[in-house]
Amino acid sequence: MSEHQLNLKNLPKGTRKKKHKETTGLALDWAAHHGPVSGAISATTGAGAAALLGAAISAPPVLPLAIGAAGALGHGVGHSIFRRLTGRTIATRAASWLLAGGWTTWAMTTGPLTWAAAGTLTALGVGIATAASGAAIHEEAAEDLRISEQAAKESAALNAKRLTIAREWEDRIFRVCRLRVTVFAVEHWPTGAGYSIAAELPAGGATWEQIGQRCRSLATDARLPLGCTVQAEEGDVQGRVVLDVATRNVMSDVIDYPSPYTPLSILTGIPWGVRPTGEEIRVFLREACALILGPPGSGKSTFVDGVMAGFARCIDVLTFVIDLKAGAVGIPWMRPWLEAQGLIEPLPGVPKAPEGTRPGVDWLASTPEEALRMLDAVLAINAARQQGYQRLMAEQNTTLLPVSAQIPQIVIVVDEGAEALTASFKEPKRKAVGDKLRQVMRTTRAMGIRLVLTAVDGNVSAIGDTQTRKFSPVGVALTSGETAGNNAGKLFPGIKVDTRQLKNKGAGVIGDGGAEGFAPTVFKGWLTGPGMVRDVILATNTTRPTLDTISAEAAGNAYAERWSPERAGWLWNNTAAAPATDLTKPTAPDPDPGGTEQRPAVPGLNLSYKRNEPQPQSKVTPQDHDAAVEAFRAQLDAHFPTATDRNTTPPTSGLNLSYKAKREKPEPDTAPADVPAGPDWLADAITAIHAAGPDGMKPSAVADAVGKSRQAVREALKGAAERGELVYRDNGPRSVYVHPDHA
Repeated sequence: MSEHQLNLKNLPKGTRKKKHKETTGLALDWAAHHGPVSGAISATTGAGAAALLGAAISAPPVLPLAIGAAGALGHGVGHSIFRRLTGRTIATRAASWLLAGGWTTWAMTTGPLTWAAAGTLTALGVGIATAASGAAIHEEAAEDLRISEQAAKESAALNAKRLTIAREWEDRIFRVCRLRVTVFAVEHWPTGAGYSIAAELPAGGATWEQIGQRCRSLATDARLPLGCTVQAEEGDVQGRVVLDVATRNVMSDVIDYPSPYTPLSILTGIPWGVRPTGEEIRVFLREACALILGPPGSGKSTFVDGVMAGFARCIDVLTFVIDLKAGAVGIPWMRPWLEAQGLIEPLPGVPKAPEGTRPGVDWLASTPEEALRMLDAVLAINAARQQGYQRLMAEQNTTLLPVSAQIPQIVIVVDEGAEALTASFKEPKRKAVGDKLRQVMRTTRAMGIRLVLTAVDGNVSAIGDTQTRKFSPVGVALTSGETAGNNAGKLFPGIKVDTRQLKNKGAGVIGDGGAEGFAPTVFKGWLTGPGMVRDVILATNTTRPTLDTISAEAAGNAYAERWSPERAGWLWNNTAAAPATDLTKPTAPDPDPGGTEQRPAVPGLNLSYKRNEPQPQSKVTPQDHDAAVEAFRAQLDAHFPTATDRNTTPPTSGLNLSYKAKREKPEPDTAPADVPAGPDWLADAITAIHAAGPDGMKPSAVADAVGKSRQAVREALKGAAERGELVYRDNGPRSVYVHPDHA
């Protein structure tokens, strides 16, 4: 059945019939609304009344006949032709008018109050009713036939268009991929921005990947506009392929976050964006973590606001936020609460948030100290839920905590996780935060605690190690602003989406590898802003849950006092959240009494921060200084008697071994003890090996992690082992390097 037929069937009940029942001559519109019998009664009653009145006033007998003739000509013929009714309806209408007019003239002449007049009037009514009923049925059947013929013509035109598209793509796929497929379905998207093609692959073992690898070439061959892509995925059965062809660049559209902000649930999926087809993309995070990658300028902050808006709409989710960049991502979610508490003034022209407004997020950590409190509390909640809800899980026959509004899931949003996940030993608190994040990621799935992390890219240098990707089946790669690398390829190995076409902010690739997930697909995120955040907070103020009693007791004062002035006062006092020291770049303490000059720390992997550490005060005279220098020279002469003669003899020319004069005794390693010598990427390699634990890592795995050649990695790791920074465990082909902490 065509779309036009479906649309007609969706009309209000009786609409089609009501339109075509006005066909009964003298019954006029009464028959159209009340049926042929009622129309006939109305017609005969009118004729009888006209005859009585005409006889009483001695009206000219020819007058009713003239009126009947005029009605037959105007209503029976003219109006019916205007309405494009059938000939049977025209004849019925005209005959009804003429018969009614003729009977009235006869009755006025012979007398309307006779048995003959009454009998003929009754017969006239029955005849008009029968003729009108038959005409109505015939007219409706004719109308149905006209609609069917029109729908068939339109369906044929649509099928012709689809057939043209099918033949074009069969030829195109053969030209580009050398596969002779058979297209059996073409479906246009509701947005009008493209269409989907379903095709049968030829026999002989052809796979849909053979077409997926040539999507870029197919788009070029189809001469699609810039920003339009072709995506391929496997069909409903093996041996079929589905192609999504975009013909309009939807990624360039600005799509606002949808409203109204109706309640959601973590169990039924949370919308994160839209496909080019206009469908919402929902992700399922009950058991999954998520990793969001996006270079600067890709719209990542705006996208994260949309993610947090989805969590705020959930009746069974509490959102914790960790942002070690002064809590920037969470501050807009705190403003309405701060206004309601009278701690800050509302923006000009914006009404103050009402009393009782709650924070948009349930916990905000902007320093490593607060993040550690949060993560310790989360781990305590995990243990308490394991013990406290055993009976509930047994009753529901599940090993997963039944998440609900009474026992909400906790989602920790970590903005720019590289701040913690890649911290080195020089930043012990940040490193501790990264270690606990990994522990939460590994151990809290069953008890309803998951993470959403963001990073600039998917390299190990940005996310710490490969654990983050392994525990994050939901991935988002925002591709606008990419100048190097391919985040989509790092999150979804083997994907064949041409991300060079996705250059608009908020556009990218999203995929969910979970049981209820979907293959990586192009998508567009919604436009958000502080105003939208405020609206979401106020709209969800009464639907957002509170932490259950067992979890709150396990978290203790760390949770209960999270909004105390001592810990959250930086939100309204405009003061730094860090209690004493900024761990990003260590700074010098107060000047010593002697007025020692303070020099800034040099960024990078070095020991410049130690220059400003307080030194013990002592009184050293010039004589003591000279004596110390002489003693040091004497020690050098004792240990290196030939030091003064080194490199003084120039090498002789010719074929000889004089070049060995400079290599007889290697220079001692002068690198600082706590700074890995070697290439710049060695620190990342050591961090990855440390994260691997006692199992260690093979040189090939380290090479893949840091993106360097295996030969260069082997040489660097060998040097690190000689310096004691790593331990080489010789197991033949399974030899690995282990960090000393795990050796």
